[in-house]
Amino acid sequence: MMQKKRTIALVLALCFAVLLIGGCSSQPTVGFVDMEKVVKESPKVKTLQDQLDAKEKEIMEKMQKEQSGDQTEAQQKQQALAGEYRQLQKQVGEQFESDLKKTLEQIAQEKKLTVILYKREVAQGGVDVTDEVLKRLQ
Repeated sequence: MMQKKRTIALVLALCFAVLLIGGCSSQPTVGFVDMEKVVKESPKVKTLQDQLDAKEKEIMEKMQKEQSGDQTEAQQKQQALAGEYRQLQKQVGEQFESDLKKTLEQIAQEKKLTVILYKREVAQGGVDVTDEVLKRLQ
């Protein structure tokens, strides 16, 4: 009877150990992306920034033309142009965020990453996916 209890206890302890060891292998995998590098080196970011720069130049030229004439009317037109530029900035930012999110989701799925953080938030460890993001954000 005593031998039977020891055997059952040993089997239960062994099962517990196997479950514990098996659970350790399924820990979350963390990835990280260096957004500073992405912003500096991504062709997509350069294209979007070029669009903003061209629009800013166009608006500045229009504002210079509006300088002559009625001040109140010129101010209203300048405010409208500034609003148009802010709207474009918002659209460009949303487009980039959407593209980045899709790219990160794809990479996370392919590399079986539980989460992808920004590099500045990761002290050590993790999988660097920055170069993969740069390749895909064309």
